[in-house]
Amino acid sequence: MVGIGADGWEGLSPAAREAVTEAEVLLGSRRQLDLVPEPSGLRVAWPSPLLPALPGLLAEYADRSRCVLASGDPMFHGIGATLAKLLGPERLEVIPRPSSVSLACSRLGWPLQETRVVNLVGRAVDNVLAALEPGARLLVLGSDGTTPSKVSELLTEHGFGRSELTVLENLGSERELRHRTIAAELREHTGPLHVLAVECRAEDGPRESLDRFRTVGAPGLPDDAFEHDGQLTKRDVRVTTLARLAPSPGGLLWDVGAGAGSVAIEWMRASPACRAVAVERSAERAERITRNAARLGVPELDVVRGAAPEALRDLERPDAVFIGGGVTTPDVLRTCTEALAPGGRLVVNAVTMESESIVSDWYGRLGGELVRIGVEQAAPIGGFTAWRPAMRVTQWAVTKR
Repeated sequence: MVGIGADGWEGLSPAAREAVTEAEVLLGSRRQLDLVPEPSGLRVAWPSPLLPALPGLLAEYADRSRCVLASGDPMFHGIGATLAKLLGPERLEVIPRPSSVSLACSRLGWPLQETRVVNLVGRAVDNVLAALEPGARLLVLGSDGTTPSKVSELLTEHGFGRSELTVLENLGSERELRHRTIAAELREHTGPLHVLAVECRAEDGPRESLDRFRTVGAPGLPDDAFEHDGQLTKRDVRVTTLARLAPSPGGLLWDVGAGAGSVAIEWMRASPACRAVAVERSAERAERITRNAARLGVPELDVVRGAAPEALRDLERPDAVFIGGGVTTPDVLRTCTEALAPGGRLVVNAVTMESESIVSDWYGRLGGELVRIGVEQAAPIGGFTAWRPAMRVTQWAVTKR
């Protein structure tokens, strides 16, 4: 696999050129294939859609030497990771070029390790919202030339219209260009291959309106960051819930009886690689979860409308399960427990005496951790201040053996 930049054939190392010219079959996008001289072997342009066709395409040429062209570093948001899964990493030889992100940081003078990358290739622009934070530096990889205008519109809508945008086009080539503006002033941009750099700057205004952008990667969004009808795992309890669920990159969470979807949403915000399924029987709440997920930067949250346990039957096996509602429904807890692989984590929050009784019984059988959480908030009473208690929550957390 050879990484190729916008400078094309001239930018390839001798080893990369040799890999391209000696391959019996050269595969890549039409743009990438056009960057190299006509090889002696067969050249094959990727079909669309690519992923469903890829296994058959690789099998078709399995008895011939193959070289795949990829943009920049194939293992950075490129096809390299997909091929490593399909073929096994031991069957790949990768010759990378600097990635577009490395080139962008070198042009801007940004430390790469302090810059967050948001990949919008084939993904909704709302994913940018999960990375927004005053002072943050983002590099956005776009699907097409319309990405800068879509991102600028989103930033302006959510109070970041003062953010500085730099569109870096054709990085690494003689046609390299740079356009700089602020989000509120960028109306249209349909340029060619590019990376969008964003220096996040919030508008002046009430600090409360930006609270949901001040906890990137950490749990604890304020309750009013979510649209809800009262069925919400409140902030203080949510933090302890997520601490025990322990989000990990690539991990899949079932949020059963999701309500407003707050736990699933914060699980996904913990890492771009975290995945979640929110299961909710109410159509109105399911729609609300979808809106919350988009607004808080995780539009890929999978919302399943249906009642547990039936709605859980065909779901992918989870790494963690949270039951926020419906624990008294027969077989819900058993189905969730059986679905978990060894090492999987289960957290149940119980409020009623009936649900607490069920949780206590399972704790007696499987062990784990059983805690009671009480939260009181100061509130005005007349001209004075007093503590106003919320309903106590009994929380059971267990790791499956």
